[in-house]
Amino acid sequence: MSHTAHYHSPFGCFEIKGNQRSITSVKLLQDEVVPPENYQDAPEHIVEAVRQLAEYFQRKRQNFDLPLDLSGGTHFNQSVWQELLKIPYGHTTSYSAIAKQLDNPDSVRAVGQANRENPIAIIIPCHRVIAKNGDLQGYFYGLDMKRKLLELENPMSFGEQGSLF
Repeated sequence: MSHTAHYHSPFGCFEIKGNQRSITSVKLLQDEVVPPENYQDAPEHIVEAVRQLAEYFQRKRQNFDLPLDLSGGTHFNQSVWQELLKIPYGHTTSYSAIAKQLDNPDSVRAVGQANRENPIAIIIPCHRVIAKNGDLQGYFYGLDMKRKLLELENPMSFGEQGSLF
């Protein structure tokens, strides 16, 4: 059985989906009818996801502690998503660094594609992956959103006037 909740963040409305045991999807609704915020009848882990996302956007949470279901991705995608979970709050890494962590340095483009297919936005922090030269690249919700998320996490380093390194 699938459950859905909606959370209205300062960045837009997020749709949170899960099964009986874990979170399966967090996505930003774009150009869609935005439903009212709802999660009262959802299972505890979905209510907890809403709470943790609210804390994240209020700069009160740096790490998420939620059960995640990554079974919808390929083995490679799952390995990339596991690497993304290791990127510390307020820091970035590059696509090539992740490829090297996976002992597959030639898979930089595949790492980028796995980021694009990340089903659990924000919680699996694909927004923390940038180009090797420090440029912002390839975020599903656009580079402006990526910059805002990085600035939220580390305004001194990632703000408009800051440096990415």
